Amino acid sequence: MTTLRQLDASDFDHIKMLFRTVFTVPPWNEDWSDEDQLNEYLRDLMGQRTPLSLGLFENGTLIGLSLGYIKHWYSATEYVIDELCIDPDFQRKGYGTQFVSRIEEFLGNREIHTIFLTTERNVPAYQFYRKLGFTELPEYVGLYREF
Repeated sequence: MTTLRQLDASDFDHIKMLFRTVFTVPPWNEDWSDEDQLNEYLRDLMGQRTPLSLGLFENGTLIGLSLGYIKHWYSATEYVIDELCIDPDFQRKGYGTQFVSRIEEFLGNREIHTIFLTTERNVPAYQFYRKLGFTELPEYVGLYREF
């Protein structure tokens, strides 16, 4: 049986373990071997002024993770998701869809009816979000600069 629960600092080690399990393998292949960098990144995400970290649990084990924050925007209050993942052992079994549905229910109970996130077009997450009804913003452009 799955449950949704708001996460806090006491869940940090479980969050870190799941995050590393998901994002160091294909299709992301991110190098999170620097323990200090990973700790700081996760603390940044969880330490926003209005953080909202949610976990999906299967029989008490963290299998899904959503790290983000509440953003008070001019048109609505939004949940901005920085990272969302499901344990690879539970992917393609409906848990991701269930997780997003539970997140929407959680937010709706708090009068928040918008989720904003970014992803890359060349990863499976893009098609997953599109299947769930997320709309691509044609005017939105991601930019960065290394120096």
